[in-house]
Amino acid sequence: MKKVQSETLGFVPQKDIVYNKLLPYGDRLDDESNDILRKIKGNLARAVQLREIWPGVLFWTRKLSTYMRLYGRKFSKEDHVLFIKLLYELVMIPRLEISMIQGLARLLINLLKKRELLSREDLELPWRPLYELYDKILFSKTEHLGLNWFPNSVENVLKTLVKSCRPYFPESATQEMLDEWRPLLCPFDVTMQRAISYFELFLPTTLPPELHHRGFKLWFDELISLWGSVQNLPSWEMHLVSLFARLGNDNIGYIDWDPYIPKIFTRILRSLNLPVGTGQMIVPRYVTNAYDISHVVLWVSSLLGGPSKQAQAQLSGLFNSITSFFHPSNHGRWLMKLMKLLQRLPASVVRRLHRERYRKPTWLTPIPDSHKLTEEDITDFVESMMQPVLLAMFSKTGSLDAAQALQNLALMRPELVIPPVLERTYPALETLTEPHQLTATLSCMIGVARSLVSGGERFPEGPTHMLPLLMRALPGVDPNDFSKCMITFQFIATFVTLVPLVDCSSALCERTDLTEVEREMCSASAEFEDFVLQFMDRCFALIDSSTLEQTREETETEKMTQLESLVELGLSSTFSTILTQCSLDIFKVALEKLFNFATTNIFETRVSGRMVADMCRATSKCHPAESLKKFVPHCCNAIHQIAVNEEVLNEEELDKELLWNLQLLSEVTRVDGEKILPYRSDLVQILQLTLHLKCKQGYMLACNLLHHILRSSALIFPTEYCSVPGGFHQPIGDYLPIKDWGRPGDLWNLDIRWHVPSAEETSFTFYLLDLILQPELQRLQRFAQGEQDMSRDDVLQSLAIIQHCLLGAGCLMPALKGEPIPELYLSYHCLPLLADYILEHSEDDTKSLFSIIKIISDLLHFRGSHKQEFDSRWKSFNLVKKSMENRLHGRKQHIRALLIDRVMLQHELRKLTAEGCRYRSIHRELMRDLLRLSTSAYSQVRSKAQNVLFTALGTYNFCCRDLIPHVLEFLNPDNSSFTQQQFKGALYCLLGNHSGVCLANLHDWECIALTWPSIVRSGLSSAMSLEKPSIVRLFDDLADKIHRQYETIGIDFSVRITLTALPQNDNSQNQRWYLPWKFEHIAIGFLSLLLRDDHQLPPAAVTFFVRSLNHDSLYVRKVAISAVAGIMKQIKRPHKKVPISASELCNAIVAGDRPDNQWLQYDSSSLPHTQQDWDRCVFVEKTHWGYYCWPRKLITYAPLEEQPKQNLTREEMTEREQIIFDHFSDPVFINQFIMFLSLEDRKGKDKFSPRRFCLFKGLFRHFCDAFLPVLQPHMERLVADTHESKQRCVAEIISGLIRGCKHWSYSKVESLWGLLCPLLRTALSNITIETYADWGTCIATACESRDPRKLHWLFEMLMESPVNGEGGSFVDACRLYVLQGGLAQQEWRVPELLHRLLQYLEPKLTQVYKNVRERIGSVLTYIFMIDVNLPHTEPTTSPHISDFTERILLRLKPLTEGDEEIQNHVVEENEVGEQDERTQAIKLLKTVLKWLIASAGRSFSTAVSEQLRLLPLLFKIAPVENDDSYDELKRDAKTCLSLMSQGLLYPEQIPMVLSVLQEIARSSSWHARYTVLTYLQVMVFYNLFTFMSDQKAVNDVRALVIQLLEDEQLEVREMAATTLSGFLQCNFLSMDSPMQAHFEALCKTRLPKKRKRELGAVVDTIPSADLVRRHAGVLGLSACILSSPYDVPTWMPQLLMDLSAHLNDTQPIEMTVKKTLSNFRRTHHDNWQQHKQQFTDDQLLVLTDLLVSPCYYA
Repeated sequence: MKKVQSETLGFVPQKDIVYNKLLPYGDRLDDESNDILRKIKGNLARAVQLREIWPGVLFWTRKLSTYMRLYGRKFSKEDHVLFIKLLYELVMIPRLEISMIQGLARLLINLLKKRELLSREDLELPWRPLYELYDKILFSKTEHLGLNWFPNSVENVLKTLVKSCRPYFPESATQEMLDEWRPLLCPFDVTMQRAISYFELFLPTTLPPELHHRGFKLWFDELISLWGSVQNLPSWEMHLVSLFARLGNDNIGYIDWDPYIPKIFTRILRSLNLPVGTGQMIVPRYVTNAYDISHVVLWVSSLLGGPSKQAQAQLSGLFNSITSFFHPSNHGRWLMKLMKLLQRLPASVVRRLHRERYRKPTWLTPIPDSHKLTEEDITDFVESMMQPVLLAMFSKTGSLDAAQALQNLALMRPELVIPPVLERTYPALETLTEPHQLTATLSCMIGVARSLVSGGERFPEGPTHMLPLLMRALPGVDPNDFSKCMITFQFIATFVTLVPLVDCSSALCERTDLTEVEREMCSASAEFEDFVLQFMDRCFALIDSSTLEQTREETETEKMTQLESLVELGLSSTFSTILTQCSLDIFKVALEKLFNFATTNIFETRVSGRMVADMCRATSKCHPAESLKKFVPHCCNAIHQIAVNEEVLNEEELDKELLWNLQLLSEVTRVDGEKILPYRSDLVQILQLTLHLKCKQGYMLACNLLHHILRSSALIFPTEYCSVPGGFHQPIGDYLPIKDWGRPGDLWNLDIRWHVPSAEETSFTFYLLDLILQPELQRLQRFAQGEQDMSRDDVLQSLAIIQHCLLGAGCLMPALKGEPIPELYLSYHCLPLLADYILEHSEDDTKSLFSIIKIISDLLHFRGSHKQEFDSRWKSFNLVKKSMENRLHGRKQHIRALLIDRVMLQHELRKLTAEGCRYRSIHRELMRDLLRLSTSAYSQVRSKAQNVLFTALGTYNFCCRDLIPHVLEFLNPDNSSFTQQQFKGALYCLLGNHSGVCLANLHDWECIALTWPSIVRSGLSSAMSLEKPSIVRLFDDLADKIHRQYETIGIDFSVRITLTALPQNDNSQNQRWYLPWKFEHIAIGFLSLLLRDDHQLPPAAVTFFVRSLNHDSLYVRKVAISAVAGIMKQIKRPHKKVPISASELCNAIVAGDRPDNQWLQYDSSSLPHTQQDWDRCVFVEKTHWGYYCWPRKLITYAPLEEQPKQNLTREEMTEREQIIFDHFSDPVFINQFIMFLSLEDRKGKDKFSPRRFCLFKGLFRHFCDAFLPVLQPHMERLVADTHESKQRCVAEIISGLIRGCKHWSYSKVESLWGLLCPLLRTALSNITIETYADWGTCIATACESRDPRKLHWLFEMLMESPVNGEGGSFVDACRLYVLQGGLAQQEWRVPELLHRLLQYLEPKLTQVYKNVRERIGSVLTYIFMIDVNLPHTEPTTSPHISDFTERILLRLKPLTEGDEEIQNHVVEENEVGEQDERTQAIKLLKTVLKWLIASAGRSFSTAVSEQLRLLPLLFKIAPVENDDSYDELKRDAKTCLSLMSQGLLYPEQIPMVLSVLQEIARSSSWHARYTVLTYLQVMVFYNLFTFMSDQKAVNDVRALVIQLLEDEQLEVREMAATTLSGFLQCNFLSMDSPMQAHFEALCKTRLPKKRKRELGAVVDTIPSADLVRRHAGVLGLSACILSSPYDVPTWMPQLLMDLSAHLNDTQPIEMTVKKTLSNFRRTHHDNWQQHKQQFTDDQLLVLTDLLVSPCYYA
C-alpha cells in the first residue's frame, strides 16, 4: 500500500491518517494534500525570508497544524526534519512575543510527538537555547515587578516542549548539563529545587547502550545516593523519583536496581500516607511532597522481571500489606491515591508487555531478552494484584478504577481474573436488595467483556457465560432505578456489539468439526431470539411507565427531564445495536412485534412517543426496505384519513393520533435517500398537508420530517455498523457466526457501505426546496418590505420551515462567497431586512428573533454537522474506545463498528475544517446584523446573539478589527442617543464569553489603542450609571478579565504604535476631574499593564505614576507603588561584572566546607573594617556558589571605579530620572507619601509588603543616599511609635535601604550603618506581637543573597545579646526570631556566628517561658540544619548535633537515673536562688522537646543515633491515653514519639533502634512498655521493606512482641495482641506452625483451683503467673483470627474452635474471647454465605451457638 501511495505522492509519507483512505472519496485526497503542502512549504519559506513573523509565519504555521489534523504527518522524512528545525529556530527567536512562542511550541511538540519516526541520526537539537528560554520565562527577573505578563499555561507548554526535544539532545549534553547545574546543588537553598527539577526535565535517558558512559552513568550513583540519604522528604525528592522512573523505564535491563529495591518500596509505601497505629500525627510535608503515583507506577513496572525476581516479591509484599485498606468499609484522604495506584499499575505493565512483544521495533533501545517479562512473571504480577482489585470493586469512590484495572489484568491472564469476577456477578444479578453491588459488578464485567467473549486458548470456556449473563441482566431494565437501568443498557450493548446474534443451533446437525465448547455455544445461540423479544418486552414496560400522564401532573413542564433523555439515549442505542447484530430472521420477528406495538397504541409525543419512535428509527436504519414497507404506507394513510376535513388544519389542539403518526413518520424516514425515493410522492403530499398546520406541535413535527428527508438524501454517511463486514446472511453451512465472537474489525478490509447522494436524490432535494422554501422566502420578503401582513405565528412558522430546510440541505449549500446558486440566494437577503423590520415594529417578538439568530448562526457555521455535536461525538467515541480497547496487542484492533465511526468522524472533521476562514463581505453583513441584535432591548435576545457572535469572531481571521469600531461607537460619550440596554450589550460584546475571543484584549496594538481609551472614556457617557449594580459588575469583570488575560505583546513588529498609544491614555487623564472614580481605577490599571522590560515609559507617564503615589484612593496608590518600582527597574543602569581567577578554586567532587571555599565564610577576625579591606574583599552575593562545587566561571562585580557613577547631579540625569528625583527630594511630597504609607489598610491583615520594599530598594540603588536627609527624621519618628502600621512602614524602608546599598562606596555604607544600628536597636526594644513577623521578614529580606561580610554591622548588632530578659520573655522571643531570619538566609556561610549563638544559648535552655522555649527550639533547628548526612559531603564546620546531645544528656542525668515519675515543675515567679538540678533538667527537657518537634519537618536527615539516646526518657514521660488535659511536657513527648516513629531508617540504624526498644521493654513502668508497642507498630510499617530485607530484625521484633504478650499488665498484653495482629495482617510476620504451637501450648496452662476465702481476707489483686500465660495464649490466637478480617484462611476454623473452649475461663480471658468472636462476626457478616463454605457442619453448629446471643425468655 505504501509503495502505491509513494508513487502518487512523490514521496514516502512519515505517518498519515489511515482512515482517510477509507472515505468514499479517498482516492482524491493525495492530490489535495499535496497541493496544500506545497502552498504551506512555499509560503512559510517566503515569510521567513521576508522576516515577516506576523501575520506571515503565524498564518502558515497555523495552516500546517490544520494540515496535520486532517492528514497526519503526511510529508517526507526530509521535510519533517526541516519543519522541526525551522520551528525550533522560530521558537528561539530572542524577544519573541510570548503568545507566539506558545503557538509555535505547540506545533513543534506535535511534530516531535511520535518519536519513533525520527531517530537520533536523523535529528539533533541543541539543549542550551531551550534551557535559556525556559529559565528566562519561568524564573523571570522582571515578572514580579509587572514588566512582563506571562499566561499560566506557558509553564506546561515549555515543559512538554523540553520533553519532546529530549531524545534528540547531542551525546555531549549530559556532561554539559551537569557542569551547568551541579554548582546549584546546595540543599539549604531554593536553588536545590531548581537544579533537581532541571535534571529531571532535561537529562536525556534514551541514549543507546554504547553511549551510556556519556549518559546516565555520569550521574546515576551521585543522585541515587543523594536520594537514599535524604530522610525528611524535601520538595525536590519527587523530582528525583520522576527522573529515576523515567531512567528505569527507558533502560530496562541496563541498570541493576536490586540493591535499592527495599529502599524504593519502603519509600513508596511511606508516600501513600496510610494511617497506622493509634493517635498518629502526620507531618504536613509528607502529604504535600508525597510522590506522584504516575511516577511510582512507571518505576515499579520497569523494575519487574529480570533474573532476580526481587521486585515482584516486594510488590506482592506491598499489596499484601495494604490490601485491607482497599476494603469498602475503610475511607480516608489516602483512598484516592490507592485507587490510582490500582488503576495505573496494570495499564503500565500492559504497556511494557506491548513494547516487549508486539510493538514494531524502532530506533529506541530494545529490552534485552534476559529482562523481558516471562509468563511466570506475568502470572505472579496478576496474582499479587487480584485481592486488592476484587476488594476495590465495591469501593466508595466508585468501581471505575477497579474496572479499568480488571480490563488490563484480563488481557494478560483471563483465566485468573474473570472467574472471581463472575463469582461476584452471578449472585449480584440474583439479589434485589443491593443495587450498588449490581452496578459495581456490571461495570467490571463491561471491562472484561472482550477477554471473556473472545475466549482464546487461555480461557476457552469464557464465551459460554455470555448468554446466561445477558438473560439474567434483563430485569435490570427497571423504570424505578435509573442508575441500574443505565448500567444494564451499557452492559447489554457492550456484549451484543461483540457477538453476532445468529441462531446457529442447526450447525449441530450439519457440522462435525466442532469442539465441545463450540457445540455448547451453538446450542445456546438458539436462545438469542428469545433474548431479543424479552428485551423488547422490558423496553415496552419501561415506556409504558414513563408516559407523561403517569410521571407528571398537568401543571409541570412538558419537556423531557434530563434523566428521561439519558434513558431514551440508552434505550435507543442499545436497541439499535441489538438489531444491527441480529440475523434477518430474528430481525423480522422483532420488526413485526414493534410494528404491532407502535400502531395499536397512540403515544403522547413528548416522552414515551419519542422512545417508541426511536426504536422504530432503529429498525429502519438496519433494514430500510423491510421497515419502510411496513411503516410509511400505514402512517400516510392514517394522516390522510384524519386530515381530510379542512377544519383540522386550523385547530389549536390536534388529534393525538395525527401527531403520533407524524412523529413516527418523521423518525422512520432517517435512512439513506435511495430507499425513500419510491415513497416520494406520498411524503411530499404529507408535507404539503401538514407544514402549515395551525398547531405548533404539529408543524414542528412536519418540519422535522422535512429536515430528515432532506438530510437523508443530501449527506454522505455509512449505512451499516455490523461487527462483521457483509452481515450474517450466508447459510450456516458455509459460515459459522460463533467463530466471530469478539472478533476485531480488520482495518484493511473494512468494506464500509457508504451512502453517497446520487443525481436522482440531489434533484429530488432541489425539487423539495423549490416547492417549499421558495414561497416562504418570498412571503417573508414581502412582509419585511411592508407589502403583506403576517401574524406573528405565521412569521415564526415560516422561519421554522426555512431553518429546517437549512439544517437538512446545509451541506449542499455553497460556501458564502460571491455568486451562490440563485435559488438559495434569497434566503440571506430577506433575513437582515426581516430582522430590521421586526426590531423596528415589534421588538417584543422575541421568538422570531431567536429563530433569525439561529438561522444566521447556521449560515455562518453549519456544514452538515454542528461543531458541538461533533465534539461530543468525538468524546464519546474515545470513551467507548477506552472501555473496549486491547492495549496489549495494540495496532488498532478495535471492533468494526468503532472503526467505521472513526472514519465517519474523519469525514465530519474534514467538512468542519476544510471550509476556509476567509473573511468576506457577506460575513461582514451577517456580523453587523448580529451586533445589532446583540445590543437590542431584550436581554435573552442579546445573550443568544452574543454567543453566536463570539463563535463567529473566533472562526474568521481578522474580523475583530473590522467589528471593534462599531462596538465602540455605542460607548462614545459624544453620542447621547444610545439606551442603557445598548450600552450594556456593547460592554458584553467587549467582554466575550469564557472560551472565545475577548475583544477588549486582542493581541494587537491597533485594537488596544482603540478599545482601552474608549472603555475609560465611556465613564462620561450618559447611558452609564454607577447606580445600576449590573453595569458596575460589568466594568469590574471587564477590568478583571483584561488583567487576567493580558500577556505582554511584542513591539518588534512596529515600535511606532506603542508610543502613540500611551499619550492618548494620558489625554484621557486630563479630563479626570469629571471621570467617576471607578474609571480612574480602570485607567491606572490599564496603564500599569503597559510597563515592559524592553522599552521605557514616556516621561509623561512617569510623572503620572509618581504623582499617583499620593492619590486619595488606596487602589490607585497600590498600583502606583508597583509601577514606580517597575520604572526603577527600567532605568536601572547595568553594573559591570568580571570573572574571578579560577586558580584558587579546585574542583573536587566533595561538597560541604572545604579549604577552597573557606574564604566565603564569615570570620570576625578578618572583616572589612577599612576602605582598603573593603576594596580588597571579593564579595560573592549568591549563597549557593561554592558549596557543592564551583561554577566554571565565577563572576563578581568589578571594582567601584569601573561601575557607573554614583550621586549624579541633577544636570547629569535623564528626563525620567529628574522627574523622580524632584518629587522625592521635596519634603512636602515625602511627608504626604510617608503619611499614606503608615496608614492602616485592613486591620490585623496587613503584612510586610514586597512591592514597597522593591520601590525603596530601587530608589536607594539608583540615587544612592540622596533622599536619606529627607527620610531620616521620618524614620526616627516611626521607629519610636509602637503602632503596627508605623513599624511596618519603617521596616519596609530599612530593608529596601540595606538591599539598595549594594553598590555604594565604603564611606557611604559605613555612615549608613551608623544611622541604622541605633534605629534597629530602638525598633527591637519596641517590638510587639503584631510587628515581630514584619521585622523578621525585614531582616530576612535584607540578608537574602548578600555576602555576610558585607552586613557584618547588622550581624554583630543582632548577636549582642538576643536573650537578656530586658522587656520580658516576649521581646526575647522576638529578637531570636529576627536573628533567626537573618542567619537562616546565610545558610552554611556563617559557622562562626552559629557557634557563638549556640554557646550563648546553651546556658539559657532552661527557659521558664513557653514562647521563648518554642523560639529557641526553632533556632536550634536552623543552627543544626547545616549538619547533614549527605553523600560526598565533608563534615561541616557549623555546630554538630552529636556534641550538643552529649552535653544535653549530662544535664538530663537526674531524670534518666531516677525511677520516680517525672512531673511538670511549675515555677513560682518569686522563687529566689538556684532550683535543684532536677527542676532545671525538666525545664531543659521541655526546650529539647520543642527542638525535636521543630526539626522533624525541616531538616534533611534525622540524627537517629542521637535521638535514640533520648528515647528512654521520652518513653518514661509519654502518656498512654489520648487525653488533652495533659500538661505541655507530656503532650510534647507524645508528639515527639509519634514523629520519630514515622522517621525513615537506614538499614544500619535498625539494630540500634531495636536494642534501645528491647531495653525499654524491660523497664519497670508499664506505660513505657505499652508505648514501645505503639512505637513499634508505626516504625515497622513506615520502614516495612527495609525491615523485611533483614531477617534478624524480623526475628527480633517478633520475639519482642511475643515477650510482651506475657506481660503482667493487662493493657500491655492487649496492645501486644493488637500489634501482633497488625503485623500478621500486613504480612510482616506469618502465622507459621511453631508460632501456632507456642500459643496453643500457652492456652493449655492449668489454672490453680479457687480457694474459698475467709470473710476478712484481702482479695489478691496480682494475677497469678499461670493466668497471665494462659491469657497470653488466648490473645495470640485472637490476634491470628483478627488478622484476616475479610476472608477465612484454612487454619482459621480450627483456631476458632480452640478459642471457643475458653469462653468460660476466668476474666480477663472470657472478655477477650467474647470481643474476638463479636469482631469476627462483624467483619465476616457481609460475605457470610461464601465464608460458610470453609467450615465443617460440626464447626458451624458450635459457631452458631457462640455467635447467637442466648434468649432471655426461654
